[in-house]
Amino acid sequence: MSGAGGLAWRALHALVRALLCLQRALLACLRGRAAAAAATSCALLAPAARALGFREAGAAWRRRGPARGGAARGRQRWRADGRALRKLPVHVGLVVTEEEPSYADMASLVVWCMAVGISYVSVYDHNGIFKRNNSRLMDEILKQQQELLGLDCSKYTGEFANHDKTGQVLNCQSTLKVLSPEDGKADIVKAAQNFCQLVAQQQRTHSDLDVNMLDNLLSSTNGFPDPDLVLKFGPVDSTLGFLPWHIRLTEIISLPSHLNISYEDFFSALHHYAACEQRWGK
Repeated sequence: MSGAGGLAWRALHALVRALLCLQRALLACLRGRAAAAAATSCALLAPAARALGFREAGAAWRRRGPARGGAARGRQRWRADGRALRKLPVHVGLVVTEEEPSYADMASLVVWCMAVGISYVSVYDHNGIFKRNNSRLMDEILKQQQELLGLDCSKYTGEFANHDKTGQVLNCQSTLKVLSPEDGKADIVKAAQNFCQLVAQQQRTHSDLDVNMLDNLLSSTNGFPDPDLVLKFGPVDSTLGFLPWHIRLTEIISLPSHLNISYEDFFSALHHYAACEQRWGK
């Protein structure tokens, strides 16, 4: 019995050792396959990750412009772009029909308008968010003037008049107005009421009412020319009450969104405007 028991014990021991060796071999095989799979995945994903990184970096540059050290180059580029256009709008309206306006993206659009030489800029959203938070928008514009153009405009009103160090006018002599629906139809109603009062007081007659008279009575755009171009952002096919009296001869270009908009998208719209033939109602 003892001899048979010893033989059985040795056989069992050998079987256990064989199982342990098989287990180690299987684990080593699995680890090798996992490492190979990881290496393959890294090899496949690395180009995509690099491409994604380049695209994100490129998009950030287009949205924000060059680094601070390249502000002078950015100014030169944008001024050259403005001069290269066959015609440049004097007054551009930036109309947001989206529900959630972005202060940073709108500030970029305003600063780009200034940089290419546009003299008047109007900002409008149909909920009046920008106008209610006017100081926040102004702060963002000043910040981006510094970042994109290298300008320090810590003191501001509603107008921006700045010169670079060479004395060249940057047409950040742009005048900015932030508007809301109350500056549209409501302003026309108020102008009509004021005119009726003048007629009742015999200071005017009904025959005095003409285009120039109404322009003078409209307080929201006093001193502003009519918009040459409106850039409308969002899916709504309407300007949603933006200066209805003033845009009767305005060119309107629709863009999908103002969110994450690039300088190339903005300049493409200006190029489209420069190429269009305006018949002025003829």
